[in-house]
Amino acid sequence: MNIRFEYLYRDYGNFKNWGEIVFSNPNDIAVDVVEAMTEKVLIDQTNFVATKANVPDLHFAEYNEQLDHGWHEFYKCQTTDEAPNDQHNRNIEEFIESLHYASIL
Repeated sequence: MNIRFEYLYRDYGNFKNWGEIVFSNPNDIAVDVVEAMTEKVLIDQTNFVATKANVPDLHFAEYNEQLDHGWHEFYKCQTTDEAPNDQHNRNIEEFIESLHYASIL
């Protein structure tokens, strides 16, 4: 089963934009293990910088310096039969490694 990574951008006004990416899972890692691996590398087990992780940035079209910031938020992972759609053709383990670098302050 492939893994759907769900994430969002939440500004300081609590307005949200949602995104998801499907990754291959060639080693058949259980989704709860994938979530634990993901949370382990994130800032406060939740946050990362989308551009550093090479995933679509979900900021709103109009920048508001009072509400906007640089972090995106991990929501959850799910198994799926959907085809992988990561533009960099990473599997879930490669993606988690990129999240590690996207979470270094």
